Amino acid sequence: MKRIYLDYNAATPLDPRVLDVMMPYFKDGFGNPSSIHSFGMGAKCALDRAREQVAALINASPGEIVFTSGGSESNNYGVKGAALSELRKKGDHLVTTSVEHESVLEAFRSLEKSGFRVTYLGVDASGIIDLDELRDSISDETMLVSCIFANNETGTVMPIAEIARIVKEKGALFHTDAVQAAGKIKIDVNEVPADLLTISAHKFYGPKGAGALYVRDGINRNVRLRPLIHGGGQERGSRSGTENVPAVAGMGTASEIALRELKEDERRIKKLRDGLWERLSTSIAGFRLNGDIDGILFNTLNVYISGVSGDSLSMALDLDGIAVSTGSACSEGKVDPSHVLMAMGLSREEASSSVRFSLGRFTDNGEIETAAGIIPRAVERIREARGGSSAAL
Repeated sequence: MKRIYLDYNAATPLDPRVLDVMMPYFKDGFGNPSSIHSFGMGAKCALDRAREQVAALINASPGEIVFTSGGSESNNYGVKGAALSELRKKGDHLVTTSVEHESVLEAFRSLEKSGFRVTYLGVDASGIIDLDELRDSISDETMLVSCIFANNETGTVMPIAEIARIVKEKGALFHTDAVQAAGKIKIDVNEVPADLLTISAHKFYGPKGAGALYVRDGINRNVRLRPLIHGGGQERGSRSGTENVPAVAGMGTASEIALRELKEDERRIKKLRDGLWERLSTSIAGFRLNGDIDGILFNTLNVYISGVSGDSLSMALDLDGIAVSTGSACSEGKVDPSHVLMAMGLSREEASSSVRFSLGRFTDNGEIETAAGIIPRAVERIREARGGSSAAL
């Protein structure tokens, strides 16, 4: 049985072209980039090249890129590093949203325990914050605002450029978690005036264990983010620890490919996504999109299916050879319904009856045709087992 992967928002397959670039650094190019001999210099050149490639993905300067182990570390460094910097002299107030990734929410919760005051902005039924509420929430004591760029569960894309401008006009620092946006949406930090921006390689066909935090030029001179990891002072003192050269080199190549193939990927994947939406929405009763189809990532569908447990459907589809998700893949052992969906106004039951389909570069039309036939049958089996009827839903 050929397995069909529809969970690209959780992790993408490694592009073979990325693997080809990584392999030499597992073999002959094993040097430590902090060493001054030829082995080390070769590794350092790989880091320098990757820094240029990652910077180009968001139209930044290479010196504004700090390599990390991934999105969670970058989010924690951006949020905690800013909050614990000398900016704290300005005040102790922070602002974020109720639909952030857990790595952002938990960072803010930990800061609350240290005495910071945090405002959590709500969202509407589409998952968008109210810009007037954002503006009103920022005071003279607000030092940092963090807002997700594109939601990992629903695919909702925030009006991030406008949000960033409001924050900057109010004189606060702005961080955005762009893990789901980078490599899918064109990002230009000259148009989106973020001070800090998070990227993770395994969301755009790079390796796990590699990420980056964009730190706008001047931030570390004027603010000096507090490092999370101390040691040898790598990454210009921002993040100690020997860099993961193979993974970083892979991230660089993945960034270069994503930038070059961005429009073609969007055109092809959106067509497949829309085809799946049309097939499922017409063949399954009680089937509803969570969010606005015109305001979400081109590869994502988060749907509520009445009379069906999302977990049950996910497991049933896995047995049928189709991988889908019930939400974030970054919360091990989590059994509570999605905080994102409930923030959008869904009840616990509705949130528990939702699943996410996310497509990607290696999804093909044949897989969508197969999935569109299997999914309605799986839904019907679950409803019948629960004593329900699709005709009544």
